[in-house]
Amino acid sequence: MRIWVNGRLREADDARVSVLDHGLTVGDGVFETVKVSGGRPFALTRHLDRLTRSARGLGLPDPDLDEVRRASAAVIEANPMPLGRLRMTYTGGLSPLGSDRGDAGPSLVVAQSAAERRPDSTAVITVPWTRNERSALAGLKTTSYAENVVALARAHEHGASEALFPNTVGQLCEGTGSNVFVVLDGRIHTPPVTSGCLAGITRALAVEWTGAQETDLPLDVLDRAEEIFLTSTLRDVQAVHRVDGRNLQGAPGPVTAKAMRVFDERAGDDVDP
Repeated sequence: MRIWVNGRLREADDARVSVLDHGLTVGDGVFETVKVSGGRPFALTRHLDRLTRSARGLGLPDPDLDEVRRASAAVIEANPMPLGRLRMTYTGGLSPLGSDRGDAGPSLVVAQSAAERRPDSTAVITVPWTRNERSALAGLKTTSYAENVVALARAHEHGASEALFPNTVGQLCEGTGSNVFVVLDGRIHTPPVTSGCLAGITRALAVEWTGAQETDLPLDVLDRAEEIFLTSTLRDVQAVHRVDGRNLQGAPGPVTAKAMRVFDERAGDDVDP
């Protein structure tokens, strides 16, 4: 595996940043994950736009998107694979041991690993911890992911692939790495970004392509939704067949199946929508 680190490709054993990098010591960084199919990154422009928004939200300098594009192309070419997960990580760089940021400039790392197509449906759980919709990090895709690690481990303990969070006022918010949609009376709904959820790239495309409505939803909507599905970079649109102890028979249901079909068709027509 060859990885881009601060200006050039390196072999994996030589791909290093300082142990004093602010992304490591305090989680001062942002990232994007991009699906790569047959050497072509999907929705790259949207991902780069969000990388910039997240960096600005942390007060980091705007990333050089031309460099990120060059780095991504180099990594994809150096690591050919049928389906890949391209990860761009942009951090505060070499800094003191504390919350103050140093003046050495940011670090950029771009790497790719192999991925597999997800199953058509999955199980999820809800967790007792909350997303803070008023957090300074709300809506930013940062490297501060420890709470997601804890929640996802809980999901795996219960035979699920994802954990869903409420926000501080008890509304349905998001998963550890996905957005959530529910079907009520045949119509698709998803929490608005004001709930504290990440403005997912796949989420935005699913809303645009299916006509889903952004709706404030109580967490217990999961107990009565006719269908539930997740969206994310590597899930695309994925049905939910179990949430906690509730089984949703026949998943994917007809509305979700149509959303899956529409997403596949539209994504196949345009690699950078």
